Amino acid sequence: MSDPAQVLRDFKPAREFFVGIDSDGCVFDSMEIKHKECFTPMFIKHFHLQAVSKYAREVWDFVNLYSKTRGANRFPALVRALNLLRERPEVKARGVHVPDTKALEEWMARETKLGNATLAAEVKGGNTGLTQIKAWSDAVNKQIEDIVHGVPPFPLFKESLDKINTRADAMVISQTPADALAREWAEHGIDKGIRVIAGQEMGTKTEHLKFAAIGKYPAVKILMIGDAPGDFKAAQSNGALFYPIVPGNEETSWQRFQAEALERFFAGTYAGAYEAALVKEFDASLPEYPSWK
Repeated sequence: MSDPAQVLRDFKPAREFFVGIDSDGCVFDSMEIKHKECFTPMFIKHFHLQAVSKYAREVWDFVNLYSKTRGANRFPALVRALNLLRERPEVKARGVHVPDTKALEEWMARETKLGNATLAAEVKGGNTGLTQIKAWSDAVNKQIEDIVHGVPPFPLFKESLDKINTRADAMVISQTPADALAREWAEHGIDKGIRVIAGQEMGTKTEHLKFAAIGKYPAVKILMIGDAPGDFKAAQSNGALFYPIVPGNEETSWQRFQAEALERFFAGTYAGAYEAALVKEFDASLPEYPSWK
């Protein structure tokens, strides 16, 4: 089986700068619709959480939208959601069985490309502990394909991408499955401004950035744009710069990027106090612990 991430390793700079861009919640206002209309209903259905659906919904939304794990890959997110749900007194009081995550955690510990292809191969190879996880993940993808259409990029993203392309190589760095990314970027005609679209099949966001950009551009000429702490972590662990799209203030974030942040990045005045102030504001926008704790 050929390595899907090879395309990133083979990537060669064409311009002076590199900009990695997350997709859901960063370019598209698609986080709410994907989680509330697709992930959550399938979470309740496939893990038999109907009797505690209110709490299951609250937990799923907290993990994936309103906390420091916002934007995480769906499998670690599922582990966190099931574990948080299991601990809730309301769930215990109702005697509802919340499935354990042992098989999923064992698989995650040895697999870096947490995607549907690797999951399917694992189940086909006889790992029955992941059958329910696969059924859920496949159902989520079907729901997304069926429901998520006509969600345009945030205002000023297209203009920002045009500006990025004057001096930088742009790449999508996401934990969304590749086929959904290709479909969404093509639907709005913005795939043309992107050199590579990297989804969950190519590894983690940290790996995407490392394989595609590190050692090929100076660190101060590599920028990651994202709306989740995982995006910041990917930039930080690679020594790259980070520009936050603040959840709840996405339009303002893109305005600021287009008006001043990108120019600063190109001019070499982005790193330092300017970046630190933006990161501080971003960090304060998402809590670590749920309100019910």
